[in-house]
Amino acid sequence: MKIVFETDAALDRRTAKVLTHPDDRERWTPIREAIEQAEEKIGLINAANDRVVQVPLGQIAAIQSEDRMCGVTLITGEKYLWNQRLKAAGDTFAAPRFIRINNGTIIGAAHIREFSSAAHARIEVTLNDGSQHVVSRYYIRQFRRDL
Repeated sequence: MKIVFETDAALDRRTAKVLTHPDDRERWTPIREAIEQAEEKIGLINAANDRVVQVPLGQIAAIQSEDRMCGVTLITGEKYLWNQRLKAAGDTFAAPRFIRINNGTIIGAAHIREFSSAAHARIEVTLNDGSQHVVSRYYIRQFRRDL
């Protein structure tokens, strides 16, 4: 297989476009798996033993502000700490992969199971792990646009 790299300024920085011949559709799965294994990782702190663990960004379900740090919940239910404020998360946890839903929470867009309207013009989001989060009125327009 020959590999050719090209650039396209119209693509988002976090997007890779793979072009193949139509007859090579059966090769898409191994190519996708190889790319996902090389996925960007972030160092999170395991509060039980104070060790830093490298976690792929795709495994993160929710990030919630906790004073001067952030609590990070993985899709497996494991909880870690990130030694940054939620304000600093803009570049690392950017759309379309992540969506900010209120002043204290960012969720992984791929892990949204369902959402429905809630009281006081808000939206309630349920993630695949069963956790529920509320989209504040301020972030509703951005939430709809990012989905």
